[in-house]
Amino acid sequence: MRKLLMFVALAVCALPATARAQSGGEVEGFGGLTIGTSTFGSAISPSFGGRIAGNLTPNLQAIGEVGRMADIQSPLFDLLHEYAPVGLHVAAFYGEGGVRWLAGAPNAAIRPYGEATAGFAKLNVNVNGVPGGIAEPIVDVALDLVNTTRPVLGVGGGVQIHGGPVTFDVGYRYKKISAGNAIVSALDAGNDFHINEVRVGVGYRF
Repeated sequence: MRKLLMFVALAVCALPATARAQSGGEVEGFGGLTIGTSTFGSAISPSFGGRIAGNLTPNLQAIGEVGRMADIQSPLFDLLHEYAPVGLHVAAFYGEGGVRWLAGAPNAAIRPYGEATAGFAKLNVNVNGVPGGIAEPIVDVALDLVNTTRPVLGVGGGVQIHGGPVTFDVGYRYKKISAGNAIVSALDAGNDFHINEVRVGVGYRF
């Protein structure tokens, strides 16, 4: 988690001189719902996070974002949990940097946008319902193999609505988390993690 925070902090601090020459930027907090897709269907779960942006030009921003997405594992595990006492959940805490392009004039009340990001996601696996005894240390060792940091790529778009310094953001994001080894990919039926997110955010321009 500390490495992810450092990655985003460095990405923001390393904005090019053109970004520092431009006045202003914004901070935003957001929440939403994610739909993780796999061979076996989809599962809906909550997400939340924060974002900071610095203006490169009147229509281009450098952005840094951190957030958390819950329950991105294959819905197959949710189905199995209905018939077995053991449950498995995979959450991802991520940090990303990228660029956002905004249409229209900077003082326009409504500005559509598109963005692209890249970074890293820390996968955290939680298993509940495991009986005590010898099973617990075995599960703990197995979790050390799958609690790993993986690359994440994202694209998305939406609309910003401005009211003075306050902004309202409604948008969509698609994120792909590389599963890497076979053990981690098994948590999403042998695939990378593909997440669709609908989010709403409130920000402040400075």
